[in-house]
Amino acid sequence: MTLAREAGEPGPIAESRPVQNDKASIYDLALLFLRLGATAFGGPAAHIALIEHEVVRRKRWLTREEFLDLLGATNLIPGPNSTEMAIHIGWKQARWAGLIVAGLAFILPAALIVLALAWAYVRYGSRPEVIHLLYGVKPVVIAIIVQAIWRLGSKALRRGELALIAVLGIATNGAGLNELLVLFGGGVLAILFRVAGDWRRRTEELTVPCILTIAPSTATAAGVATSAAAPVGLAPLFLFFLKVGSVLFGSGYVLIAFLRNDLVHRWGWLSDTQLLDAITVGQV
Repeated sequence: MTLAREAGEPGPIAESRPVQNDKASIYDLALLFLRLGATAFGGPAAHIALIEHEVVRRKRWLTREEFLDLLGATNLIPGPNSTEMAIHIGWKQARWAGLIVAGLAFILPAALIVLALAWAYVRYGSRPEVIHLLYGVKPVVIAIIVQAIWRLGSKALRRGELALIAVLGIATNGAGLNELLVLFGGGVLAILFRVAGDWRRRTEELTVPCILTIAPSTATAAGVATSAAAPVGLAPLFLFFLKVGSVLFGSGYVLIAFLRNDLVHRWGWLSDTQLLDAITVGQV
């Protein structure tokens, strides 16, 4: 029998005690999310992985369970998950001040970069060398988007019902139906397919479970282009993006459909070329 433990060695009770999370100051929140906002490339999924590494593993501001709870909450509301995670973590650490500081710090670097690129686009976008540069970048951007859509589609359309919903969505949207109605209709059809499948399995007394899951994958596509020929007031811009931010679920590539339908076809604020240039800026 061991009579005594070595000095400093934790006993059984200490070993089972949960790790005490550290609390972040406003300065810590601002420093971390400024760095992440300036260096985290990729979509929200990549951002969330980096945030989890920092706040759970390195700094231990949250437990993994708390982090997953916050992530689950962000999936219930529209908008970019990674930005919502930054805001939510700021609230958990320092309430209202932390919410504001973390959110602003995370989006400020990208906003400043896009602002500089948008100014340069308006100022120098008509020069031949800039036009040729953008023409060379656009095919690469389109290839990236097609590859992302193919990757997302191969994961999301593994069942015949989901493939049918996708075909119906393409057809109805191509016929001019509003994107919100298409998204809502797709969700309703998915629910109906699942209910019908459950009912059929119950009536046939099948024992093999079948779970219909829809796992949205987000990627950030952020870009701003300004049309010098048709200036737009700040109020319409604010109201438009407020509407988009309040209803948009799913991948950032869904945003492109909203932007093209309203900004190009409905109001004529941008041309297709300017919209593609803005998407190019977002990929940069």
